[in-house]
Amino acid sequence: MRRGLGIVAFAVLLVGLPASWPAAGAAGSTATAAAEGRHTYAGTIDGAAFRVETPEHWNGTLVLYSHGYYPPGFQVPGIPVTNRPETAAWLLEHGYALAASEFTGRTGYLVEQGLHDQIALLDWFAEHVGQPQRTVALGQSQGGAIAHLLAERNPGRFAGVATVCAAPDPGGTWNAILDINFAVKTLLAPGQDIDLVHPRDPAGSTLALAQAVQRAVTTPQGRARLALTAAFNNVQGWYSALQPRPVDLTEQIRQQAAWIQNAYIFGLGPVARADLESKAGGNPSFNVGIDYRRQLARSSHQHKQLVHQAYRAAGLDLGADLDQLAAAPRISADPAAVAYLRRFGIPRGTTPVPVITLHSTGDGGAVTDQERWFAQQVRRHGDPSRLRQLFVERGQHCSTSAAEEILSLQALVHRIDTGRWPGLSPRRLNAAAAAFGPTYQLVTDLGSFPLNEGPMPPAFTRFTPPRPQRPSS
Repeated sequence: MRRGLGIVAFAVLLVGLPASWPAAGAAGSTATAAAEGRHTYAGTIDGAAFRVETPEHWNGTLVLYSHGYYPPGFQVPGIPVTNRPETAAWLLEHGYALAASEFTGRTGYLVEQGLHDQIALLDWFAEHVGQPQRTVALGQSQGGAIAHLLAERNPGRFAGVATVCAAPDPGGTWNAILDINFAVKTLLAPGQDIDLVHPRDPAGSTLALAQAVQRAVTTPQGRARLALTAAFNNVQGWYSALQPRPVDLTEQIRQQAAWIQNAYIFGLGPVARADLESKAGGNPSFNVGIDYRRQLARSSHQHKQLVHQAYRAAGLDLGADLDQLAAAPRISADPAAVAYLRRFGIPRGTTPVPVITLHSTGDGGAVTDQERWFAQQVRRHGDPSRLRQLFVERGQHCSTSAAEEILSLQALVHRIDTGRWPGLSPRRLNAAAAAFGPTYQLVTDLGSFPLNEGPMPPAFTRFTPPRPQRPSS
């Protein structure tokens, strides 16, 4: 696993951005056009580039899309308006208008900016195109948290929320990132000068952590410690969207290592941490008081089993490694940064409108545990009858087909229109998805470079996510 490959692969993995998306208009431009008929609008609002697509005959529904996390320095090639271009094409053909902002700043942690820029775009749309009869907030990955927050904080302006591969709990995400990098540093790079928070040399710390993973994956002892590290966030050993889940012990851990290196180190490690801290006013993550023995015990049965098998195969003492983690110096959070993340990142689950979520079971970056966390939030603060959660049995991040995404959106619109959810059994959904043409069955493997894409059969399944390891609440 080479450094350059890891950076590019995870940048694509997080963004899920097809190269075919058209670029936005030049900075500072103002978009104006007739409101009727098929149009593309592109321009900027307060410095944030946007894109709007209107259909030939608008049905009055606007889908407002919030994109995922772009790593700092990533060259954004365009502005997507849905997770997959085929989904956008189908929605336009069926009368839906689509809109998305790139967000001020373009890369890094942009929840605060996204909340402002999406409402500004909604205002622009009402003035220049027309007042929607209803607006659906659609969010991908980090944009899932933005979509939830948009509806919670502007309940009169949204009729529903749909998310794809969402990470709705940024506080939990950044705590998990800290846990994984802490374990890599402690167990695989002991004694090295690596900053996990307040990084003095973000690129250097990133490279040192990645090299530790690359060394570890070559030995049974290193692989055992990688399996333990992965268990702290239930990181799946399934890195491909186009291949079956691996069953071989070594291969499962190799694929966990790919997640750890590309997602938690290159994608969201010290470089991303420095960006987050610059916006939050400090470090919002901590592991003071965290018992990693308890974290392992809380992990899924699958992950505990993998850890014990790997340690037996390597002839290592699991207790000794857990003792080493327990003895390592801990990291405290900065209270102001914790407050920032709560204000700009963590939805309460109040469900003022119906919500549907769609997630791949093998997602090791935005793990499915977060969907369970969101459902718990809804039980505490919202109305569970307004929430439905769908899963597809597939590896990788955002590895859903257009057919699966369209069915999710159709179910949400049905709930908005009738007050009732349609039948959402996997058997019924898979039959409906199979009725779409082959173009709508394409799935992109965001972990590959260059990107691989191919048709995959519909894969809706019944699934209960593991308990979240380090939720924000």
